[in-house]
Amino acid sequence: MRHTILAVTLTAALVLAGPVLAQSEEDVLDSIENIHGDVDGFNEAFALMQDAFLFGNPTAIADLGLYPLTVNANGEVYDIFEAQDLVDNFDSLLTGETIDALASQDYADLIVTSEGVGFANGALWMTSICLDDDCADTQWGILSINN
Repeated sequence: MRHTILAVTLTAALVLAGPVLAQSEEDVLDSIENIHGDVDGFNEAFALMQDAFLFGNPTAIADLGLYPLTVNANGEVYDIFEAQDLVDNFDSLLTGETIDALASQDYADLIVTSEGVGFANGALWMTSICLDDDCADTQWGILSINN
């Protein structure tokens, strides 16, 4: 009996400590607003990013980057220091599978954590950064890409 209670307690703790895996668009948006704020800014960045991946626009994707940007590709970790570096090396840094997954991302499948919002099962992470001391002005951007 003690093992059962311990197992249930540990399972509940792991579930509560993990990311918020929302089941609907509304749940995801509520989680983003509650954890990060500026859900309108997120919606704008989401739309720009999805269009950029859908229409194959590396410059628009690079413009959403928060630099230095970490890219895990080809079994290596790359620190991308400016947007042009991402544009120049786009085809070798992102796989077609990753691009397709990001182009077809649904809100309901996003991962929301205190660190940011994960797309395509963590293939891309976006977060909000403060642009002033009191964090009244924020910006959403791409933090990392993982192929």
